[in-house]
Amino acid sequence: MTIDEIIRGESKKAEFKEMPPKNTEKYTKTVVAYANTQGGKLIFGVVDETGEVVGIDESILFQTMDSIANAISDSCEPQIVPEIEPYTVEGKTIIVVTVHPEPQRPYYLKSKGMANGTYIRVGGTTRQAHPVKIKELEMEGMRISWDELNCIGYQVSNESIDNLCKDIERYREEAELPKRKVNREQLINWKLLKETDGELTATNAFALMTSDYFPFSKTQCAVFKGTGRSVFLDKREYTGPLYEQIDEALNFVLRNIRLGAEVKGLLRSESYELPVEAIREMIVNAHCHRNMTDESCVQVAIYDDRLEVTSPGGLYNGLTFEDMMHGHSKLRNRAIANVFSQMGLVESWGTGIKKIIDSAKEYGLQEPEFIEMPETFCVNLFRKALPTRSDGDVGESSAKFGESSVKNSAKFGEIMLTGTQMEIVQRIEADNRISAKHISEKLSLSVRAIEKNIKELRDKGVLVRHGSARGGYWEVVKMKEL
Repeated sequence: MTIDEIIRGESKKAEFKEMPPKNTEKYTKTVVAYANTQGGKLIFGVVDETGEVVGIDESILFQTMDSIANAISDSCEPQIVPEIEPYTVEGKTIIVVTVHPEPQRPYYLKSKGMANGTYIRVGGTTRQAHPVKIKELEMEGMRISWDELNCIGYQVSNESIDNLCKDIERYREEAELPKRKVNREQLINWKLLKETDGELTATNAFALMTSDYFPFSKTQCAVFKGTGRSVFLDKREYTGPLYEQIDEALNFVLRNIRLGAEVKGLLRSESYELPVEAIREMIVNAHCHRNMTDESCVQVAIYDDRLEVTSPGGLYNGLTFEDMMHGHSKLRNRAIANVFSQMGLVESWGTGIKKIIDSAKEYGLQEPEFIEMPETFCVNLFRKALPTRSDGDVGESSAKFGESSVKNSAKFGEIMLTGTQMEIVQRIEADNRISAKHISEKLSLSVRAIEKNIKELRDKGVLVRHGSARGGYWEVVKMKEL
């Protein structure tokens, strides 16, 4: 322990006490909080307000260390055994109590019981844990992931299995992952299904990936006037399989932020004011890492100055923001995280936060804001200043992607195409084997938005597909422009 470390002041992992108070609860609850979260240090002999090192008198040093050890042992359940050591700083002796993250969660004060005596660390403060957090701590202590538990009462049908397998295969193809056939055996291996005596049962993850079975499993999206939540301009609520909610929420955001265009030669390149990959990462992470025992839902809010994505549950199992910045990750929902990885929605663990920050930097945006609260985690991606507008210029009821406006439309033969569809046709003309994913990257649109437009082009007879999805090619017809 160096003086430099001490003068930084109290933090999430350090708390100062001049002397052990007679009321031991004033520090044993912090010991409990450290054990329930990411660990930390209690430092006796330092004034908490100023960081001044006053030390502990040598004549009572070991007696004081013994009393601290006894207080922690007598007060905490299950038993916590910290490291208690003397250190010399500025010629004075201090006592450092190091508490490690403990596995037998939840830890609580015996005198108060689990319901009222469980504490967690939030920022530089010790706070009483809410019932939802206590329930999650119990699951952590039992090494249980909620999404891997049996979903009582949920019926598994062949149709739901087949649809999910096909969707996973389709997402893998869009993400250009190695082609593989997905069947119920994979779903069992990924803990989406369980097989007992030849009978298939669903886990909570399977229900989340195939239905709107859980009322809390939804994504609320809204556009607000100004920078607060007083006036709605537009709002939507999406339910159903998690990956469909993610696509719907992403498209909602893209419909309601500014889309610019740059013409290079014959091609018109469109670009959103916010990086699409960062938006997608924010929404995917919100669903992947949320606390499923919390009855709240994921929220996506667009303000004049920012995009805000909020998920239920703070950081999981002692994870810190600094840990995430160094690529560390702890999985709250193991089955969901695994299947998202199989679908290409998650590329690699622990990179999401850095990806959001890097994308914002590349766009010349203000650094994103990450806010951890006791029961929620919030990410703000800041927009550049909006131009003067009327209230009707923003919202899902306004022009969507500019596609429905006349200025972004043109005729090919007798067929009217939107601006986006014209771009897709031009891209395919230049490369008839181009994938929807590559087109989405070129136009800064979601893959689902590109696929929807391609389907419309096929229905209109503008595009014809020859061969398989992977090895075939496109033919553009009716291209005579009036």
